[in-house]
Amino acid sequence: MQRTNISTGAVWENKVGYSRAVRIGNLVEVSGTVSSDGDKIIGEGDPYEQTKHALAKIEAALIKAGATLQDVVRTRMFVTDISQWEEIGRAHEEFFGGIRPVTTMVEISKLIDPRLLIEIEATAVIAPAH
Repeated sequence: MQRTNISTGAVWENKVGYSRAVRIGNLVEVSGTVSSDGDKIIGEGDPYEQTKHALAKIEAALIKAGATLQDVVRTRMFVTDISQWEEIGRAHEEFFGGIRPVTTMVEISKLIDPRLLIEIEATAVIAPAH
């Protein structure tokens, strides 16, 4: 099966040795995605805005891989403060309310930058064309 690595050009991709997304056949895995733009944190201090920005980045990676949000079957959300679950969940629902993938939300002690409140992964399975 052909493997396609999707890059966003983020400096961390080369430093750490990863791709934003990888497509193999009809499966697309999207790497942990945070609300950053270079060194800038989008939505600093706001879990709702950080979640929306991270999900928008995931959507863009999916599109580059030939998928859409409709193809997402799983999301994983790693949050630094589980008490913010309602704001995070509201943003997730805005992207996935009609799709309803399985999901996990777990609290972790910290992310790579202390200003980051959430990191999200996604798995998509592209339905064959009929």
